Amino acid sequence: MDQIVTQMSALFPEFARWFSAGFIVFARLLGFIRFAPVLNRKEIAGMVKLAFAFILTIIITPILKPEMPPADVSPLLLLTLNFAAGAIVGYIAQLFILAIEAGGDMINTQMGLSSAMVMDPTTNSQTSILSRVITLLGLLIFIELGGFYWLFNALIRSFEVFPIYAVVIPLEKIINLDYLITTTSNVLYMGLQVASPVLLATLGQDIILGVISKTAPQVNVFQLSFLFKPVFGAAIMIWIMPILINTISEFFLSFSNIY
Repeated sequence: MDQIVTQMSALFPEFARWFSAGFIVFARLLGFIRFAPVLNRKEIAGMVKLAFAFILTIIITPILKPEMPPADVSPLLLLTLNFAAGAIVGYIAQLFILAIEAGGDMINTQMGLSSAMVMDPTTNSQTSILSRVITLLGLLIFIELGGFYWLFNALIRSFEVFPIYAVVIPLEKIINLDYLITTTSNVLYMGLQVASPVLLATLGQDIILGVISKTAPQVNVFQLSFLFKPVFGAAIMIWIMPILINTISEFFLSFSNIY
């Protein structure tokens, strides 16, 4: 019995060190998974996300070789800061997907499909069909280009620039602020790049229909626009699909060094 007590006394400090560090790493991974593209989708079960975060915690914690947690720092503060650090890394990548989704919303509105809305389980809100399709296309391109490698590379680097027991988040080291400002300011610009072919084509169609309404007032141009816009827009989308894929790919590649 004395031998068991002695062994537990020798092992307990190590257990406390690893358990404390693992719990904090787990909090950062939860923030990362909550906001990162693909991983944040509600189609993935919560238990799967927790299991994935737990497995990553077991893998990452020994690599960090943590020390004993400081006694003068609140554990709740450490958990909050690490959750925020993981959320920042994941949310910056999510901005790319939001830019593409904005382009899908523009196309959907211009094609007259604003009434065709579906429930998006990820955001618990109504979203347009084309926006949904283009967002899923962007996610597939993101995965194909190695987006997960960028994400996890940024996550591992965050442990280097922001240790788990730090109390100040160095934003200028976690992310490239210049690229961050450019990305957030270009969300609408990227959306216009994605939607511009359909916007220009439907604008030309509106001009033609306007000319027809002036030359032949008996033609009900208003009803014709509802008939032609979706068909014409869908044809343009099929025609420009290779260009659209290249545009989205170049957008991802141009901002791949944001971390």
